[in-house]
Amino acid sequence: MIRYEGRMYRPPSEADSLILQATIGCSYNECTFCAMYRDKNFRVRPFDELREEIVWAGEHVPGVRKVFLADGDALVAKASYLHRLLDELNRTFPTLRRVSVYASPQSIQVRTVEEMRSLREAGLSLYYLGIESGDDQALEDMKKGVTADEMIECGRKVHEAGVRLSTMILLGAAGRKRSRTHAEASARVVNAIQPRFVSTLVMSPVPGTPLGDRDDRGEFEHLTPVELAAELRVFLAGLELNGTIFRSNHASNYLALAGTLPKDRDRMVQALDGVLNDPENASFRPDWMRGL
Repeated sequence: MIRYEGRMYRPPSEADSLILQATIGCSYNECTFCAMYRDKNFRVRPFDELREEIVWAGEHVPGVRKVFLADGDALVAKASYLHRLLDELNRTFPTLRRVSVYASPQSIQVRTVEEMRSLREAGLSLYYLGIESGDDQALEDMKKGVTADEMIECGRKVHEAGVRLSTMILLGAAGRKRSRTHAEASARVVNAIQPRFVSTLVMSPVPGTPLGDRDDRGEFEHLTPVELAAELRVFLAGLELNGTIFRSNHASNYLALAGTLPKDRDRMVQALDGVLNDPENASFRPDWMRGL
């Protein structure tokens, strides 16, 4: 059977995927806002353990089309290990169409384009990358470990390897005074990367994290739903993308928007203008329905 250690996390779009815990925890694990892997010591799982789980899944879960490799950044494992894992998945699941993974900037930095291209040819074709912000001050405050320009370089490396990118931006990450700077700078980074997918989440302090501690001390600014809508409007208006799918449907968002850019950008900006012009009648998601 398949064994999991600790809490499991996956992107919303991986709801129907077979999830295999190729690594435990996150090799970086320094981001101030993230509580996902703080209770785990990072390690790569023995390949034989995963092979047993793949064999079991092949017998009990036929027709697997998508696999998500957990935990935080399995891409950091050795390329030879990932190739063995992908080969085993392809042999076991003839219907397999996609293998995906969370990819930290640090794990992308240690991978060569040739390694990523070879892994993509073996089936690892989608990375989830948390950009969070294009504002260097916000990135430093979050201890993201890279600058905005280094984040762009990571995205370009992934593109050169032919791997699709799904990227995330954190609304409210830079506070009230730097809200516009954060939105404009994030649009600049996303434009430079040209990901296949981009989504927004709302920065939400979690107990047990440095950000949660700041919130307990009253040092974190919670933007109102209207302020977050204004920030999202600046971000969307600044996007110049070619065939990117946009979503703000994560549970942390107050507003759910969806479209393909550039085709639907003006429609979504106009929807946000409507919210900002008449916030009292806006359909904001109530706090009890929001979550991580």
